[in-house]
Amino acid sequence: QVQLVESGGGLVQAGGSLTLSCTASGSIYSINDMDWYRQAPGKQRELVAVITSGGNSNYADSVKGRFTISRDNAKSTAYLQMNSLKPEDTALYYCASITIAEDMSWGQGTQVTVSS
Repeated sequence: QVQLVESGGGLVQAGGSLTLSCTASGSIYSINDMDWYRQAPGKQRELVAVITSGGNSNYADSVKGRFTISRDNAKSTAYLQMNSLKPEDTALYYCASITIAEDMSWGQGTQVTVSS
């Protein structure tokens, strides 16, 4: 079992920056990918960024060039650096992990609100 705790959300003006953190505990040795998802009110949850255990990353088109995902395996923590934030980035952001056995775990979410 993997437990995930996110932090770093908040209220920011458009054009501003935030960094989200996601710290894993439990069976951290089994984690392969770490992902960030988001869900805005009335919308489906969407994948924002993925980082593999080897450090390869992928992004949704809507955040490419503005968001950067990274991970510190020694701290069992993944980060999402968000720059040039837009009101449409407002959502509840979730961290997720996928183990080698393809079991998925979710954090509780952290709210990001971008004011115009």
